[in-house]
Amino acid sequence: MESAIAALVSQFKVYAGSDGSSDTLSRDEFCRLVKSELPNFVKNAGDPAAVDQLMSSLDKNNDGELSFLEFWQLIGNLANKHGGFSQ
Repeated sequence: MESAIAALVSQFKVYAGSDGSSDTLSRDEFCRLVKSELPNFVKNAGDPAAVDQLMSSLDKNNDGELSFLEFWQLIGNLANKHGGFSQ
């Protein structure tokens, strides 16, 4: 599990650092990450409107960016769904 966490943190930083702070994902960074890294786990990953809606649902402080903890919600939800766990 440690290697999986390290990979998630590393990928977050790669995408987050592409156009500004490496601590947050902008809308464009989030779109690129979802489209490239999660195309089979995120429904309509190639649809910008769907990704915008997803980002909006994760952006709890409404600052237009996703912190790692906000992003982590997505990872937890995807893992939960993929694992077939009940809500």
